[in-house]
Amino acid sequence: MRAEAENEYVDYVRGRLPQLHRAAYLLCGDTDRAQDIVQSTITALYRHWSRARAVENIDGYVHRMLVRRYLDEKRLSWSRVLLTDRTPDRTAPAQRSVEEQDAVHAALRRLPSGQRAVLVLRFLCDMSVEQTATALGCSEGNVKAQTSRGLATLRPLLGAEFVGGLDERN
Repeated sequence: MRAEAENEYVDYVRGRLPQLHRAAYLLCGDTDRAQDIVQSTITALYRHWSRARAVENIDGYVHRMLVRRYLDEKRLSWSRVLLTDRTPDRTAPAQRSVEEQDAVHAALRRLPSGQRAVLVLRFLCDMSVEQTATALGCSEGNVKAQTSRGLATLRPLLGAEFVGGLDERN
């Protein structure tokens, strides 16, 4: 890779790394696995940087790579082994208590991986329906259907008033 392209790659990854870690953690619920997923994603991105930098929506391209890495890892048998039940050593955002965050993460882990990916990208990574569809490589209708099903599953787990705020963004 040329020095100019490598500098672009480094700048891009440096700017997006916190978002990628957050999305990966929200998908898998484990800090170590999230780091593995992100590392695998940015390694693949490095290998395909010439193709990636030419796409119109590079963030969608990278999020699609991240979700695919997560889904590929999910299929591996060792990923079903729970190594720890601790939450990451991070401070909670001011708008949600630690208990509420734990409840959301536990509820998300109970969803099928497709619904979880859609809800994480839409509501926790603040992506639009269009951006989520691009990132996952599916139709906007599929994103809307998975969102609806995921929210319907979360309602009994979290309570209707908690999920109600998410419904307004649908």
